[in-house]
Amino acid sequence: MTEDIRLSARTVGDSGPRVVFVHGLFGQGRNWTTIAKALAADGHRVTLLDLPNHGHSPWTDRVDYVDMAEYVAAELAQLGEPVTLVGHSMGGKVAMQLALRRPELLRALVVVDIAPTDYPESGGRTEDPDEEASPFAAFITAMQGMDLEELETREDADQALRAAVPSTMVRSFLLQSLVRDGVGEGDGWRWRLNLETLARDLGELRRFPDPPPGASYEGPVLWIAGANSTYVLEEDRPRMDELFPTTRLVRVKNAGHWVHSEQPEVFLETVRRFLAQVEG
Repeated sequence: MTEDIRLSARTVGDSGPRVVFVHGLFGQGRNWTTIAKALAADGHRVTLLDLPNHGHSPWTDRVDYVDMAEYVAAELAQLGEPVTLVGHSMGGKVAMQLALRRPELLRALVVVDIAPTDYPESGGRTEDPDEEASPFAAFITAMQGMDLEELETREDADQALRAAVPSTMVRSFLLQSLVRDGVGEGDGWRWRLNLETLARDLGELRRFPDPPPGASYEGPVLWIAGANSTYVLEEDRPRMDELFPTTRLVRVKNAGHWVHSEQPEVFLETVRRFLAQVEG
């Protein structure tokens, strides 16, 4: 790690087995609040982490999966007992790297719509001409291009992103990281995202660093993929099974990459059933 930092964390629930959520690119722990409250009502302690350069966590001078896995591992070690770790997209890669390096910290692993592979810098993963190319670079450009000094309302921000981010759900997700400081004179808008560093290191985020030689995670693994997403393809399965031999893959109908936002009830029930198995 380049420096010793602590991640911002919030825990919902006072007792019970621990579940920890790690968000994807441009996200923050609060994205999981509704699901966390539901699991806490079931009798879990649910911790929501902000990864570096996101939310309330510190900014760093580079974006690196092994670094992020070590930061998360440091937080899990503070909890004093193994956890079920849930990671979506970028957070799923962080969770996989942690599982392969610090398996003693985990009771189980849930990976949401990402595979242990490198993703293309441009273009899609299939021969389908209608497959959407990765939009993340365009998202960053749109966020950086917004004139925050001229911005008056959140509705103005939504309108400014509309061309680059046509999905209302995704715009709402991105705008959760746009915050206003103060009231009256001197108040202003800012992003709780280190956009400059994320833009520079976006190529690194497309990668999946080689795990330690011979590493595999032998604990229980649930893989949740969107049936309409191309992030987890059949060709990814051999590598998934090699690194995570106890994997069970569930594809959620009528869901793309943001499975937990597009089909929250199905996602929650799938996670609940898995927790019942691994905690029983």
